[in-house]
Amino acid sequence: MTPKDTFQTIAVPSDEILFKEKNSKFFAYAFPVISESEVKIHIDGLRKKHFNAVHFCYAYQIGTDPYQFRTNDDGEPSNSAGIPIYGQIQSFSLTNILIVVVRFFGGTKLGVGGLITAYKTAAALAIEAATIIEKTIDVNFILKFDYQHINKVMRVIKEKKLQIVAQNLDEHCEIEIKTRKSNSPLVKDFFSSLYEVSVNTI
Repeated sequence: MTPKDTFQTIAVPSDEILFKEKNSKFFAYAFPVISESEVKIHIDGLRKKHFNAVHFCYAYQIGTDPYQFRTNDDGEPSNSAGIPIYGQIQSFSLTNILIVVVRFFGGTKLGVGGLITAYKTAAALAIEAATIIEKTIDVNFILKFDYQHINKVMRVIKEKKLQIVAQNLDEHCEIEIKTRKSNSPLVKDFFSSLYEVSVNTI
């Protein structure tokens, strides 16, 4: 059985979504992210945009295997905001995504159950407003060889339809290539069989 080497994420940030419940306003956003530093940038940007809002609740998941995730209730009752938001990320089978829901209190308390439903709904609407795409899980290799073998290496790269990420073509060459995970054992074995080339996984 071929190992799964694809994942789903969103193509670009979603449009701003507004969900209302008993005069409370929930502004929901979905962002594609690949690092915690990006998460911070998006949240800081929303804090500046909605400077008079009280709650900036969010959840994110990054990576595939392993993956990392975090939820934040930002002052709402424990597990009433971040976990429901994260539940929608899981429900849509997404990763490399951040969902932030900004709440403006409308004067009427919703209760924990009401908050869970509101944050869950707002998160789902943000995802539905985004474009979900499928990407491959890739493996990167570093190839090292003497310049005299450049034609042989480049021919293999072209035949195997490998993507060059970076290259330094000097007397001693170094090329970083990328291929999808399911293809990586064959690629590594092939280059390993060329005794003039050293191949290492990054």
